[in-house]
Parts: sequence; C-alpha cells; structure tokens
Amino acid sequence: MTAPVFVVDTVPPPGGFLLDGPEGRHAVSVKRLRAGEELVLTDGNGAWAACTVAAAEGKDQLTVEVTAVHEDPAPAPRITVVQALPKGDRGELAVETMTETGVDAIVPWAASRCITQWKGERGLKALAKWRATARESGKQSRRTRFPEVADAMSGKQVAALLAGADFAAVLHEDREHPSGALATAELPARGEIVLVVGPEGGVSPEELALFEEAGAKPYRLGHSVLRTSTAGTAAAALVLGRTGRWS
Repeated sequence: MTAPVFVVDTVPPPGGFLLDGPEGRHAVSVKRLRAGEELVLTDGNGAWAACTVAAAEGKDQLTVEVTAVHEDPAPAPRITVVQALPKGDRGELAVETMTETGVDAIVPWAASRCITQWKGERGLKALAKWRATARESGKQSRRTRFPEVADAMSGKQVAALLAGADFAAVLHEDREHPSGALATAELPARGEIVLVVGPEGGVSPEELALFEEAGAKPYRLGHSVLRTSTAGTAAAALVLGRTGRWS
C-alpha cells in the first residue's frame, strides 16, 4: 500500500465522500492532493477504503470517490510489547518505531527501576502522547490496524498479562542470569506473543521472579545491550521475521 492514509471514524461505503476537519486539512494543505490521486481511508481497526480524489475545496475539504472497501484480518500471532517507561521523549520514539515495525499492542509499564513515573495529570498527558504517536506512525507506515496502547500497568498487572500469553519473554541483559536466545526460541504460529522490555536500569530480581512465576522466561537479543527505547523494536522485528509475518 503506497497511497497516503487518512483516519475516519467509520469507513464509508462506495460512492462520494467528503474528507474534512484535521484530516481534510492535512490532505489538502500538507499533502496537497489533487484530482485523480489515490488515498486510503481507514478506521485504524482493519477496515479501509481505496479512494480517488475528485476535487479539493478550500484548505480543508477533499471530495473523494470511494472505489472499494476492504477488511484486513487481524495478523497472527499477535505481538504485544510491554515497554518500561523511558526518560524524556524516548517513549514516543519507542512507540513510533514499534508501530512502524508492526507491533499490535503496546503496554506502558511502571517498572520499579523507572526514573520516569506517570502520576496524575502528567501521566494522562504522557499516555495521550503515546496514543497520538501510535496513530500518526500508523498512518505514516500505511497501516490499517494501528497498535493499541493500553493504560499503564503495574508489575502484577503485567504478570497477569504474561500468564495468558502463548509465548512470554522478558528481555534480560544480565549475563549472570541464565537466559535463552530469542533468535532460537520456539515461537507459536498463532495466539499471543508478549515481549517485556525493562528500563535502563534493567528488570529487578523481584520483577523477574514475578514474571517467571507467571510463565515468562528470560531471553537475550545478542551480546550487546540495547537501550530500552530500541530493544522492543529489535525484538519485534526478530519475531515478525521468524513467525512469517514479514514473508
């Protein structure tokens, strides 16, 4: 899919449609789409419509002709990344690259060693930024299913999530702790894969024990230690390739 993607609440049926508001403004004033060009309308949940521009009106309205409507099935296996809260804007960077890579869900995790903590209004604003980043990165990468960004979870909530997964891995860089190679782990063809990415200070022994009790095993990506903002993307790319989702 190479046509630019725009988000609508509900994908329209074949026929004429007016794209206005912020998405219409972006199409007309930023993308500068003109009659005859193609675009895609999606609800971000798998439904999408192939469209052709009929006319641009003013600075924020685009009349399009919907030529076909499609529904992309949910990919399998489903990949969720539990992302410990990074410092500064590295959280948005992690969400952006994981979205572009193809992650299906992202769970913010308030790990015990996180310097950043989401509390009160600050936490709500940070979560809104992550969700906005997932939406915009989904459009940029031409996805029709944008990743879900869950509410921030505690360690116990993450453990409950891991307990229900078909494959659960904690990316752990401590060489003193026995761990397997994610590159050779046996992965399911369907179901749910959950990958846990710790903070810069690493996953604490208590959290590691909690997650192992829930069924998750420690894995390493390689000999080097990745930053928390890039580890999830690297792990997801490895899993996407090994499960055939990038075939």
